[in-house]
Amino acid sequence: MNVAKKARFAEARRKLWSARNRDRLISVASPAILIALWELCARVGLLDTRFFPAPSQVGGVLVTLIKSGELWTNTAASLMRLFWGLLLGGIPAILLGIAMGLYRPVRAVFEPLVDATYPIPKSAILPLILLIFGLGEASKIVMVAIGVFYPVLINAAAGVMEIPKIYLDVGHNFKASRWQVFRTIALPGALPLIMTGVKLGVGLGLILIAIAEMVGAKSGLGFMIWNAWEILEVEKMYVGLIVIALLGFVFSLALTEFERWLVPWKLAR
Repeated sequence: MNVAKKARFAEARRKLWSARNRDRLISVASPAILIALWELCARVGLLDTRFFPAPSQVGGVLVTLIKSGELWTNTAASLMRLFWGLLLGGIPAILLGIAMGLYRPVRAVFEPLVDATYPIPKSAILPLILLIFGLGEASKIVMVAIGVFYPVLINAAAGVMEIPKIYLDVGHNFKASRWQVFRTIALPGALPLIMTGVKLGVGLGLILIAIAEMVGAKSGLGFMIWNAWEILEVEKMYVGLIVIALLGFVFSLALTEFERWLVPWKLAR
């Protein structure tokens, strides 16, 4: 009987890994096919190369920017701002979101504020952020932090509220402290949705950092795109856009792998 169970478990695991490898292959192949179609359409004249240059032309400019170090400098500046924005926006969002999920009074205080401020376009408050924090690094980091804060907060609160009440009741019956409830019940139970919020936050952070860098910045991918538009270097604009897209793709893959390690019980879903 044990042998049969082990065989079924091994077969299920093999199928799971096979499906996972197939999904990874499709994830890599779909952008490659899109680029090939773009190149073909540009070469046969279906696309106006003044506005949609062929990927081979964009690739040539990409190599030039890499060799000159300009691309590395701008990418590093954007990633540093994104990193600090994720920390400053994500950590408070997780803590407050879990508190909102656990305690009704906290939810009653903050939920109306979140509902009222979340729909405001984050790019629309950029002038206010610049007015308060100036044109330096702080305004860019705060812009990212605000964008990250909301999806992480909302998903953290929703994750806690989806935890079956019996687990919280068991914690209370065993006289668990608030910190123990947070560490052993609320945080693990909310992790799947928290990771969803982090993925959304990273994507939104990339969008907002590019917008913020177009105003008052002297480095970053957003600055590079805006500067290329000013001097009509269309290929350079596309390089900036493609690098942002690649960063989003890499971050998505990395966070998915991290989630598989951090939340293994979600694998079977």
